[in-house]
Amino acid sequence: MYLYFLIACIPIIWIMISLGKLKIPGYKACPIALLITFLLSIFVWKMSIKEAVTSGLEGVALALWPIVIIIIAAVFTYNLSVHTGSMETIKKMMTSVTNDKRILVLILSWGFGGFLEAISGFGTAIAIPASILAALGFEPVFAAIICLIANTTPTAFGAIGLPVTTLAEVTNLDVRQLSYVITLQLFIMILIIPFALVIITGKSSKAIKGIFGITLVSGLGFALPQIFVAKYMGAELPGVIGGAVSMGLTIVIANKFYRNTKDPQYAVKTVYKGEEISPKKALLAWTPFILLFLFIILCSPLFPVIYEPLAAVKTSVYIYKGVNAKPYIFSWLVSPGTLIIIATYIGGIIQGVKFKEITSILFKTLKQMSKSVITIISIVVLAKIMGYSGIIKSIAGVLVLVTGRFYPFISPIIGALGTFVTGSDTSANVLFGGLQVEAAKSIGINPYWLAASNVMGGTAGKMISPQSIAVATAATGLAGSEGKIFNSTIKVCLAYVLFAGLLVFSCKSLLIF
Repeated sequence: MYLYFLIACIPIIWIMISLGKLKIPGYKACPIALLITFLLSIFVWKMSIKEAVTSGLEGVALALWPIVIIIIAAVFTYNLSVHTGSMETIKKMMTSVTNDKRILVLILSWGFGGFLEAISGFGTAIAIPASILAALGFEPVFAAIICLIANTTPTAFGAIGLPVTTLAEVTNLDVRQLSYVITLQLFIMILIIPFALVIITGKSSKAIKGIFGITLVSGLGFALPQIFVAKYMGAELPGVIGGAVSMGLTIVIANKFYRNTKDPQYAVKTVYKGEEISPKKALLAWTPFILLFLFIILCSPLFPVIYEPLAAVKTSVYIYKGVNAKPYIFSWLVSPGTLIIIATYIGGIIQGVKFKEITSILFKTLKQMSKSVITIISIVVLAKIMGYSGIIKSIAGVLVLVTGRFYPFISPIIGALGTFVTGSDTSANVLFGGLQVEAAKSIGINPYWLAASNVMGGTAGKMISPQSIAVATAATGLAGSEGKIFNSTIKVCLAYVLFAGLLVFSCKSLLIF
C-alpha cells in the first residue's frame, strides 16, 4: 500500500518540480506528466491499454468541451473589447470609481471574479478579471497571481453551485444542509481572503491602513448573503448573490469615500482625468459582458422554461470503455462557452463591428491560446486516467490510514489534492466525497462536516492547479511563465490549507449545524 502511495505521487511531484523548480513551461511539463501517468496506470495499476486510452479520450473531450471552449470564449470577449475600444472605456469607468489599486483588486478580482465564478466557472473568473487588471496597468504576472488567489472560496459554489450539488449526489447528503455547513466553514476564509489580496497588492500589511472598513465590507458582503441563501435556498445561488452584493457594496463605498488615494504608491498608473463617459457609451462598452451575464443566468437551471429545451440539445456517447463507464454528455447550447461566444458576437454587432471582423478576432484568439490548450488538455487527461485507474484513491487511502483520529486536520488537504490534479472542485468532490464521508463515519464525526471540508480544501487547490494557472497565463499573455506563478501561489495555498485543517479539526465536535 505504501509503495503504491509513493509511486502514485510521482506525476504530482514531477508537476510541482518541473513548474516550480525547473521552470519548465506548462505546455512541455504537463504532457510529460501525462505520459508518466499513462505508463503507471498500465504497468502498476494494471489498466488495460484500451481502458487507459479511452479514459484519456474522455479527458480530451472534457478538456475541449466545456473547459477550453469557455476559456477561449472569455479571452475572445476581452480581445473584442480591446478591438472596439470598449476596454478603454471600461478602464476609465473603473478608475473613475477609484484610482486605488487595492480597491480595484477587491472590485475586479474578488467581487466581479466571484460573480463570474458563480454564474459560469471553468476559468472565466480568472481569465476576464486578470485581463482587465493587466489592461489597467497592473503587472501581468501580478494580475494572474491575484486573480488565482481571489478565485478560491468562490469556487465552492461555482457554475451555479455545481461542486456542491455534485457532492450531495455522490454522498447521498441533503444538498441544502450541506450547502449551509460549507458556508459556515468558509465564513472565516471569505473574510481573510480580501485582506490577503490587499496585503499582496500593497506588498505589506501596512496596505490595510486606511481601507480596513471597505475590505471588511467586501468580505462580509460575500459571506453573510451566502450563509442566508444556502440555508434557505440551497446550492445554486449563494455564490451569485454573494459575489453581486460584495461587488456592489465595494463599488458604492469606493465611489463615495475612496475615489482618490492620498498615497501615490497605491495609485494605478493609468488614470483618466476630466473625461465624462455618457451612460450610452458606458452601456455600449459593457454590452458583451451584460449579454454574457444575462445569457448564462437565463439559460441556467434557475429558469427551467428556457434551460430544459436548450439542455435537450446534447450528444451522449460512451467514450471510456472500462467498468462502471458512464456516457459523456456534450451539452451544446447550455455550455457557458457557447453562450459567451454568442453574447460576444451579438455585443460586437451592436457595437458596430462586422460579423467577418468578429470572426477574424475569434480565430486570432484560437491561435493565441494554442500553448495553453496543450497544457489544459494534458492535465485534464492526466486527471481522468488517475481517477479511473485508482491512482488518486491509492494516495488518499494511505493518508486516511496513517492519520487516524487526526484525519480531520488533513481532510482539506485531500480536497486540495483533488483540485490541484483535476483543476476542478467538482471533480475533487467526485473523487474524494465518498472517502470523506466514510472517514467521518469511521472516526465518529458528522459526515456533513468532513464532506464540507473537501470543498474548502478544493478551493485552496484551485490557485495552484496547473489548469487554473494555464488559464491565467493565457489571459495575460504569459504562456511559459507558469513556474513563476506557481511559486507565488503555492505559499498562499499552504497557509490556506493549514488554517483550514486547524479549523476543521478544532471545530469538528461543535454542533453548529
